[in-house]
Amino acid sequence: MKRAVASLSISVAVTLVACAVSVSDFAGKSCEVAEDCPDGYTCVAARPGAGRTCEVLRLPELEDAGTPPTGPVPTYCNEVRPLLNAYCTSNCHSEDYSRSGQSGFRLDIYESTSSVMGAKEMAPRIKARASDQRTMPPPSNPLPTEEERKIIGSWAAGGAPFCTDGGVTPDGGVPDGGP
Repeated sequence: MKRAVASLSISVAVTLVACAVSVSDFAGKSCEVAEDCPDGYTCVAARPGAGRTCEVLRLPELEDAGTPPTGPVPTYCNEVRPLLNAYCTSNCHSEDYSRSGQSGFRLDIYESTSSVMGAKEMAPRIKARASDQRTMPPPSNPLPTEEERKIIGSWAAGGAPFCTDGGVTPDGGVPDGGP
């Protein structure tokens, strides 16, 4: 009987471990060393003093072998910011971090500051998580359409441009027209 209980305990432990490893979205999960992350991920310090997280190790697969996007590239202020506001900053990644715990970046600002990364610097991760892997936003939140995910992916793949009209600056101000 003792042997059967011990065998059952080991079986349950193995099953639990296997279940945890099968989780498809490890990006952003806490880790201490690379071995804490599954294949395809590595443990990195995203910002000083904030701990380490598992992040995608490989580049996302490209649908057309790496050919840059054709046609006009979406811009942050015209096409992408409204999507980020609707799906990302309204729930988590904005000045109010209390709901997500993600205080190292903000998607409601374009340029990075001394304390947080902005959407421009986060563009590769945004593309990987929202467009390629489709793991963001979490399923419990409103989700972008396939077309909206393509817009975000094209913006990031196209260099994450800010604006084309010159009407505002990345910090949200209006150009001063100075010398």
